[in-house]
Amino acid sequence: MTMGSSTEIKSTNPSDGSIGGVKLKRKITLLNGVALIIGTIIGSGIFVSPTGVYSATKSVGVSLIIWCLSGAFSTLGALCYAELGTSITRSGGDYAYIYVAFGPLAAFLMLWVSILIIRPTTQTIVALTFADYAAKPFFPECDPPAYAIRLLAAVCLCLLTAVNCLSVRWAMRIQDVFTAAKLLALVIIILTGLYSLIMGNTHNYDKAFRGNFDLTDIALGFYSGLFAFGGWNFLNFVTEELQDPYRNLPRAIWIALPMVTSVYVLANVAYFAVLSGIEMESSPAVAVAFGAKMFGSFNSLVPVFVALSTFGGVNGILFTSSRLFLTGSQEGHLPEFFSYIHAERMTPVPSLIFTCLSSLALLFVKDVYTLINYYGQILWFSVAASVAGMLYLRYKEPNMPRPIRVNTIIPILFLIACMFLVLFPIPRQPLYTLIGILITLSGVPVYYSFIKWDILPDKSKKKLEMATKVLQSIMYVVPPETEQTLHS
Repeated sequence: MTMGSSTEIKSTNPSDGSIGGVKLKRKITLLNGVALIIGTIIGSGIFVSPTGVYSATKSVGVSLIIWCLSGAFSTLGALCYAELGTSITRSGGDYAYIYVAFGPLAAFLMLWVSILIIRPTTQTIVALTFADYAAKPFFPECDPPAYAIRLLAAVCLCLLTAVNCLSVRWAMRIQDVFTAAKLLALVIIILTGLYSLIMGNTHNYDKAFRGNFDLTDIALGFYSGLFAFGGWNFLNFVTEELQDPYRNLPRAIWIALPMVTSVYVLANVAYFAVLSGIEMESSPAVAVAFGAKMFGSFNSLVPVFVALSTFGGVNGILFTSSRLFLTGSQEGHLPEFFSYIHAERMTPVPSLIFTCLSSLALLFVKDVYTLINYYGQILWFSVAASVAGMLYLRYKEPNMPRPIRVNTIIPILFLIACMFLVLFPIPRQPLYTLIGILITLSGVPVYYSFIKWDILPDKSKKKLEMATKVLQSIMYVVPPETEQTLHS
């Protein structure tokens, strides 16, 4: 599935070392990697999800346990991905691992769902959340106009796409700065809450373990907690650009996941020190309710902090999504043009623009949030498939280099938890499950028609080649040199 051959653009970038030596560069440091994981995980979740966790359990103690276990679960998954990312060093994350383990069709279906729903929906929702909170200080007495929120979300997406097109280092600096800003915001919340506890405001912790212990409701609490940890595997999508990935990938995981878990648990301790259960349930954004009680006239700063957090989250999702589509293109599962990179800046401009446009298109969807219901199970299934693939490759290719090899009990426990997350919602939301399956399976005829059998007429292929050459000249992009392919 290609869009034509390249024109004669040559790289003149001195950093390449030679004319025409064009490929993604290893510019992501250990600090950048830690910031990418933390910055992608900490979006709007910790400012919103505590309400969902508490509403499900009605218990302060059980809520805190769920937050701890959600962090532990994410860490187990990240450890499995450390083995995957150091044994299969291509960028692309789940797509690359499923490809190597189970073949091109399974990988394409994962890519298909990512293109249609998962990636653009996630980016759009985080961008809308950013816009909502960024506009809030200007509309203190009412909700911001819907058109203003969507326009601001579009500006956010376009601005960050432009930065990512111009420079990987600039994109990583944005990630570092906004990660620091969101950590600062959470530290302020934590210290304020702990001060309240020290001053004797502990009544919300009385009878902390009285509440709702129904298994169904506790599971729903885990959904809210795990939503806030989403993004723990995103560094695996850019391993080709990570410096010394064999050392820095596991290091970044060991630094980032315990840090995020600690911050999340302490933030919830702070929330419960200030807010009662009724106040927690009645507030869609718990951080805003917390700020209203504790910061007085400075309460308007809380939406700003949430906006900063989500802005960095959009940047991380945009950065990793483009690498997923680039890797899919290199394997022939997307038009060849999406694998091209800028001849001088070494950034994947076409895949970045495609990622941005697909998210902008969803801004016209009336209720984009409903799309979350269709991909939650598919997302966890793809994660489970990646970890199952890791176990299968241990059997299929026992001599594959594995700089990191986790204890077998870790992926087994993780797979059990993943399958629970996949199977549990089926009785409660069978329609969403059915739609998610149909969207996934709709990729099968696409795969066989345009990739396996390549039924596209020659006349159409020539038109695509011409379009590719025109776009290539406009964007000044070329096919990259690749050290390996997934099917090699």
